[in-house]
Amino acid sequence: MTDGSTDAGWFRDVDPGDPEAARDAIENGSAATPDDWPALAVEAGVAADEAEYYDRLRDATLSATAAAVETAERADDRQLAHAVRAMDDCERTANELAERVAEWAGTLFEDAEAGVDGALALVEREPDGPAERRVVGLAERVAGLIDERDALREYVERQAGVVAPNLAALGGPVLAARLIALAGGLESLAKMPSGTVQVLGAEDALFAHLRGRASSPKHGIIYTHEYVRGTAPDERGSASRALAGKLTIAARVDHYSGERKPELDEQLDERIRTIRARGDGE
Repeated sequence: MTDGSTDAGWFRDVDPGDPEAARDAIENGSAATPDDWPALAVEAGVAADEAEYYDRLRDATLSATAAAVETAERADDRQLAHAVRAMDDCERTANELAERVAEWAGTLFEDAEAGVDGALALVEREPDGPAERRVVGLAERVAGLIDERDALREYVERQAGVVAPNLAALGGPVLAARLIALAGGLESLAKMPSGTVQVLGAEDALFAHLRGRASSPKHGIIYTHEYVRGTAPDERGSASRALAGKLTIAARVDHYSGERKPELDEQLDERIRTIRARGDGE
């Protein structure tokens, strides 16, 4: 759309029975100046009246929005987020089911062990009777969940380096994927300040702090990184800030250029060495 003529609206040359063409016109059309588009549409015979024009515009807009959402959900970073969430779900469900298996198996087998390892050991048993068959069957479900967790982890570790090479290098592929999932996508993560990235995953603690019920959290899920977990408690706040700062930069580089920047790794390593040396000196 470049002028105010009756054939310059988004509806120009769009067949009323072709929603895909209407959607494309909404997505890609533009106009240099506003105009009375409903009146022009009626004048051009595209719509019988203003109400019909808005009905057609609504349908085309909804179709364009649905297509945009589908494209966004199919993006590699969203697939990575789904995978890491599924991986965590498999592990959590396996642990919960293993507890049930251990409790039940304890009534049937004298040597039954607790936890996932105990459930995996039961898979090797030859059941005797219906109760034992059901327990072994549940143990097999635990084994299946663990196998799926491992397969998902392999996918996450492989894909994270493709989607966010700098973030995966600095944080590790699983942490990178979890940060992307918590942020709602790589673009959202790239737009966050480092202070927000630092406490991602600690929302409950942060809300408790805002209500005056707890101290401010120093870190969220980045605590799982060795540079935070392996630093002396008195210096973990500094380590968290340093790590979050570099992860934020890495996410921005990954989103806006995708170019691998090894110097980010070196800068983070040097900063953590300085922080730890300060702690050792005290």
